[in-house]
Amino acid sequence: MGAYITAIGTANPANRYSQEDLAQFMCNHLVTDPIEQKKIKVLYRATGIQHRYSVLDDYKKSLGTFSFYPNDETFDQFPSTQKRMNVYRQEALKLAISAITDCLGNDHPFSEFTHLITVSCTGMYAPGLDVDLIKALNLTTDIRRNSLNFMGCYAAMNAINLSKEICDNNSNAKVLIASVELCSLHLQKEQTEDNLLAHSLFADGAAAVVVSGQHRQNEQALEVISSSSQLFISGQNDMAWQIGDFGFEMALTSYVPEIIEGGINQLTTELLAKNNLSLSEINGYAIHPGGKKILESIENQLGITKAQNHASYEVLKNYGNMSSPTVLFVLKQVWSQMKNQTHKKILSFAFGPGLTLESLLFKTV
Repeated sequence: MGAYITAIGTANPANRYSQEDLAQFMCNHLVTDPIEQKKIKVLYRATGIQHRYSVLDDYKKSLGTFSFYPNDETFDQFPSTQKRMNVYRQEALKLAISAITDCLGNDHPFSEFTHLITVSCTGMYAPGLDVDLIKALNLTTDIRRNSLNFMGCYAAMNAINLSKEICDNNSNAKVLIASVELCSLHLQKEQTEDNLLAHSLFADGAAAVVVSGQHRQNEQALEVISSSSQLFISGQNDMAWQIGDFGFEMALTSYVPEIIEGGINQLTTELLAKNNLSLSEINGYAIHPGGKKILESIENQLGITKAQNHASYEVLKNYGNMSSPTVLFVLKQVWSQMKNQTHKKILSFAFGPGLTLESLLFKTV
C-alpha cells in the first residue's frame, strides 16, 4: 500500500499585474495621505514579489470604468460579501478546470477517479465547486467527495494527507485534488496594519494534484511518505480569517515569522525522527512562501541556504501568496528539477490559521 502523486498542474487568471501597479491602485483609491502612500510603496517593494494575478480586471482600470469596485471617489459602496461570492462562483470553476487541464490534458479518462477533494478558503457555496466539477468533467456521480474549506494556506497539505489515508486503505483509489483561491476578491477598505500587509502579498491561483494508490512501472511519481503537524495556539490571533459584511477579513500580524521560527525545528525534528532521517539526507525543499520573512526565518533555523530554497522565492516573486495552491506551485517546480531521479527526498512546509504548521515528506520514485 502507498500513495503516489503522479501529476501536478497549476493555473492563474488572465489578469497579471506588477507589484508597482497594485501599489499605485492602493495609493490612487484607498490611501490618500502622501506619507502613507510612500510607506505603501516601500512595503510592496519589500515583499520580494514582482507580479501577481487576479480574476478582477479593475486593477488596470481608472475610476469611472470599474466593474467590481465602486466608481465614486470616496469608494463608499464597497463590494458586499454576496457580490464577492457571486464572482467567486463564476470564476473558481474556470480556474480549477484550467489547473486540472494543465495536470492531465484534455482527453484524460476522468471516470477512473474514485475520490474528489476540493480545497478553498476564499469562497463557498452549495451545491459547491465539487458538484460543478463533477458536471463539467463528467466525473462519476458516485465519486466520493470531500471539501476542505476555510483552513487557509496549509489546506492543500491536509488534502494530500487525506489522499494518503484513502490510498493506504485502497490501492485502487485514484484521488483528484483541486485547490483554488481567489484572494484578490477580499480587498478591504479599512487600511489597518493587518489589511495593508495582506493586500501586499495575496493573489489568485489554482492547482490540481492526482494521488494514486499505485503507480505504473517507469512512471515518474512522488511517494507521499509521512507528515507531521503542530498547532501553536499562542499564535491564534496572529493569523485568522473571518467572514465580514464586505468580504473575508484577515488578521495577519508581523509576529507570524517569529512564531514559525520558534516552532519549525520541533516540527522538522519530529518528522525526520519518525522516518529515521537527518536533515542532510533531504534533497529538496518545497516551502510555502507566506512571505519573504517567513522563508528567511526557516532558513535561519534549519541552516539551509537561499539556493536550496530557490523554488519558494521564484513562486513568491512571480505569483505572490495564493494561499492553499501556493505550496503546490513550489512542489511542482522542485519535482520538475528531479525528474528521472529516484529516491530523492523533498521536505515540504505550509502554515495557516491556528497558528498551524504542517509538514510533508516525499520521495521520488
